[in-house]
Amino acid sequence: MLENLNIRTANLSENYIIAEHFYKMWQDMSVPTDSIESNWLEITRVHIDNARKELSYQGFIAEVNNTIVGSVSCQIFAGLSPTVLKPEYRKYGYIWGVYVEANYRRQGVAKKLMGEAIAYLKSLSCTKAVLHASPEGKFLYSHLGFDEHNEMWLDLS
Repeated sequence: MLENLNIRTANLSENYIIAEHFYKMWQDMSVPTDSIESNWLEITRVHIDNARKELSYQGFIAEVNNTIVGSVSCQIFAGLSPTVLKPEYRKYGYIWGVYVEANYRRQGVAKKLMGEAIAYLKSLSCTKAVLHASPEGKFLYSHLGFDEHNEMWLDLS
């Protein structure tokens, strides 16, 4: 665990950092650059602005010695189908964009970021936290208590 690690709420001017981390996350997962929209920065910033207005979005930043080394985003899950269930039964939070710079990985940064995101979603009375794990992140998320669930995929390409 890093001694000088500080996790804090991201401010509005740091949306571009969160967007850059989101882009780097996809690169780290070997997504070809030409498969990422050229206006990824604007797309991500618009998403964050809309999620902040409508879905209680919050971003968190990890700093070591005042240098930003990671981030995470979370919000109310908007759903894939009509929301017919009462919030006290099913109000999901969604965690996305978990990213830590390569030199700071495996030192507890992602774990601390996730702790902040989970605490925030709990403060919103979410009944579950949902995320889509990269192969590299599965161990951490399992360690934090996330269960693999029943999402199923069919490749249509």
